[in-house]
Amino acid sequence: MMDLVKKQLEQSVATMTRVLADETIHAAVLEAGRVTAEAMKTGRKLMVCGNGGSAADAQHLVAEFVSRLTVDRPALRAIALTTDSSILTAIGNDYSYENVFERQVEALGLPGDVLLAISTSGNSKNCLKALALAKQMGVRTIAFTGNNGGRMAELAEINVIVPCDVTMNIQESQLALEHIFCMVVERCYFGPGFGEAQS
Repeated sequence: MMDLVKKQLEQSVATMTRVLADETIHAAVLEAGRVTAEAMKTGRKLMVCGNGGSAADAQHLVAEFVSRLTVDRPALRAIALTTDSSILTAIGNDYSYENVFERQVEALGLPGDVLLAISTSGNSKNCLKALALAKQMGVRTIAFTGNNGGRMAELAEINVIVPCDVTMNIQESQLALEHIFCMVVERCYFGPGFGEAQS
């Protein structure tokens, strides 16, 4: 059992080390943060979606924006499309589970908003549909994925792709990158020195 613990930690660190060395990922996170901050400055919002563990990540990330990450500051406009059980079950029942995020983007999205879709596979059908509609509506699109980006990489304007095909290791790195994304948005929104003393 001790070998299991060590093996899994080594695998997690190896994935994070690849992320640390990949400047394409770093640049994508910075661009995603800049685009999101610019949208928020004009009164637009961030919408976030995902399934399973990625749904939890969507809610977690939005909580950082609406509450705070590390420093007290005004709330930032963000909404998770994964939290309203009545909406999710109504759309799933009346239409299809593939439509649960797309329908919410149709209802809530405005040109200039940002949609961030999170998927370890990059092939989640409901995320694909939401990204496709968002593009048609003039909503900026960001995807956080693994597995070489999957089909979502073709639809998203900005792609943050963890170089791994193991779901839990992708999620571990995505969470770190999501926190950094939030920090980048804060600095682009409030100024480059925001939060430096506390981070």
